[in-house]
Amino acid sequence: MCPDCRQPMAACICKQSKPLPKSDGVVRVSRSSKGRGGKIVTLVTGLALDDLALAQFGKQLKAACGSGGTVKDGVIEVQGDHCDQVMQTLQKHGYTAKRAGG
Repeated sequence: MCPDCRQPMAACICKQSKPLPKSDGVVRVSRSSKGRGGKIVTLVTGLALDDLALAQFGKQLKAACGSGGTVKDGVIEVQGDHCDQVMQTLQKHGYTAKRAGG
């Protein structure tokens, strides 16, 4: 049973009513080390996907880079500096990717 709408999970109306995050159509790829003890991660933002699809796509990106990572608050984090490889994978999947940051 869904805890929000009290319907069976197969007939849940909550997940259908959640809007997709707004996006301008450009996926931004950056790298950051803030709050991670000096470790660098590659951040992917701007994907207009729901939580489940974002987690699946994050898994594909991590596998393409051969490293770990996570999906938090609509942002895919890939461990290490893999900006070029992430951008190639995004373009291969038909997204417009742009390098953000330094």
